[in-house]
Amino acid sequence: MVDLGIMGERTVWIDCDVIQADGGTRTASITGAFVAMADAFNSLLSRNEIEKMPVKAFVSAISVGMIKGETIMDLCYEEDSNADVDMNIVMTDKGEFVEVQGTGEEATFTHDDLMKLISLASKGCQELYKIQRDVLGEEISEEIGK
Repeated sequence: MVDLGIMGERTVWIDCDVIQADGGTRTASITGAFVAMADAFNSLLSRNEIEKMPVKAFVSAISVGMIKGETIMDLCYEEDSNADVDMNIVMTDKGEFVEVQGTGEEATFTHDDLMKLISLASKGCQELYKIQRDVLGEEISEEIGK
C-alpha cells in the first residue's frame, strides 16, 4: 500500500508481534501498525524528506467467524478458539483485499457463509478506517491516497 518510488531508498520495518495470538490481536496489530506507518511517513513529509505521502490507501484488518451458525466479528481469544469457522481479513478503504485467511476449524462452510463473513468483515473494516482517520487527524488522512 506504499508507493515505493515516492518512499525512496528507505526501509520501513513494522513488527506486528502479539503475545497471546488470536484473530483479534493479530488483526488489531495490523490496523494499529498502519496508523504508525502513516504517522511516520507524515513526519518525513513534514520535514520535506519526501515530496508527498507515499501511502496509497488505508488498510485495516478484522477477524470474523461462525459459532453455531452465527456470524460474529472481532473474535476474542475464547471465541476464536471455539469458532467453527474463523477468518482474518485485511482490506483497503477502496474495497480491495490484501489478505483473506479462513479455516473451517470444526466445520465446513458454504459459499453463502463465506460471503456473509466477507460482508461482515467489510463493515468492520469501514468502522476501523473511521477510527484510523480520527487518530491520524484530518491533515494526515487527506494526504493518504492523493
